[in-house]
Amino acid sequence: MEDRARAVGLFRYSLVREAADPALSSRQRGLLVRRLASETHLGPEGDRVRVSRNTLDRWIRAYRAGGFEALVPAARHADARTPAALLELAEVLRAEEPSRTAAQIVRVIVETRGWSPSARTLQRHLARAGLPWRGVEPRRAFGRFEATYPNELWTGDALHGPVIGGHKAYLFAFIDDHSRAFVGYRWGFAEDTLRLEAALRAGMAARGVPHSIYLDNGSAMVSAQLLRACATLGVVLVHSRPGRPEGRGTIERAFRTVRDQFIVELAHTDVDGLDALNSLFAAWVESVYHRAVHSETGQAPLERFLSAGAPTPPSSERLREAFLWAERRTVTKTATVSLFNNFYEVDAALVGERVELVFDPLDLTEIDVRFHGRSMGAAVPRRIGRHVHPAARPEPGPQPPKPSGIDYLGLVEQRRRAELARRIDYRDLAAGGPDRDDHDADTGEEQAR
Repeated sequence: MEDRARAVGLFRYSLVREAADPALSSRQRGLLVRRLASETHLGPEGDRVRVSRNTLDRWIRAYRAGGFEALVPAARHADARTPAALLELAEVLRAEEPSRTAAQIVRVIVETRGWSPSARTLQRHLARAGLPWRGVEPRRAFGRFEATYPNELWTGDALHGPVIGGHKAYLFAFIDDHSRAFVGYRWGFAEDTLRLEAALRAGMAARGVPHSIYLDNGSAMVSAQLLRACATLGVVLVHSRPGRPEGRGTIERAFRTVRDQFIVELAHTDVDGLDALNSLFAAWVESVYHRAVHSETGQAPLERFLSAGAPTPPSSERLREAFLWAERRTVTKTATVSLFNNFYEVDAALVGERVELVFDPLDLTEIDVRFHGRSMGAAVPRRIGRHVHPAARPEPGPQPPKPSGIDYLGLVEQRRRAELARRIDYRDLAAGGPDRDDHDADTGEEQAR
């Protein structure tokens, strides 16, 4: 109960922290409060709630008078209405068979004791007791299936490609199941979530947001960061069962075409890096693959994709928010959080709470702190030891230029030796020689002059 009261207090604080700023004028505060009252918010129980303007004003007054503690509801000391013996029996029944639903436990208790709490009451109690329902998910069937309209289902996968500039290249691509069009694609030098998201983000920016995405169980495709991106955009993420890749024929057939028509020709093309490889692949996809009639659909992929009209891509702000990464951390007693050996200072009201840190994986210097889905301000860096997420490896830089073969110091040494070989040795002249008399005569004449 104490934890719930603090969660309620934090929810109230997250709503009024800006409106309670004494620097705001009455008009500014009124506009802000009216806007908050018109919106729905993620409540402490995880549901969407609305808060009236009068309630917000009351919370603001309470916060000004007593600070954060004034927003925390007083603890209630009411006796439990549900007999402890029935709750203990519910725990035993759930532990005995984790697949028993709360409704079934109610039936068993009624049969044995004559009365039972509601299924919802038992659900909450069993969840708090660490005994959630362990039911079995229904099997998904993926037979010979074709989506009925564009952007209903995208199927994604990774293709191992050639070695470019000393690095093995991988193609992440997504196929629209209805049209067989490549809706998102990108070559990279690593088979990880960052490259997968780059292909998916480019596809959504150009072709719109799909209803569902179907992937296998590779490490890059089951990451929490990808799940967050799909959840933000309202995309259903489905994974094939290990060892049962039903429904993946479209992407496998498309990759065979890539091997037979594109990769086979790379050996005869000068490709010096990723930029050139992606440029060539985009040209082949848009000019060749998308315009050739597909053997199953009887239409060119791009023509079939656009048959229902041009899609509406999401806004750049929505895309950016979706593809930010997030990590959860607990705020220490000193109002700090750590993230991969970096330390940040956060709002003191969040001490002891588990917050979400949202950031660009390639820049850990800017962190947005969120609690129950609401921003609580930026984290202030105190010590930065790592600027990039460990799982976000940047692409290697361009290959160094071929050596010129010029040995500058060797050339200098050769020139010096040549100069020494041409220089007159005066010690030989002092020892006498065939030219000594002539030299003396010339010197005498110059002195006479």
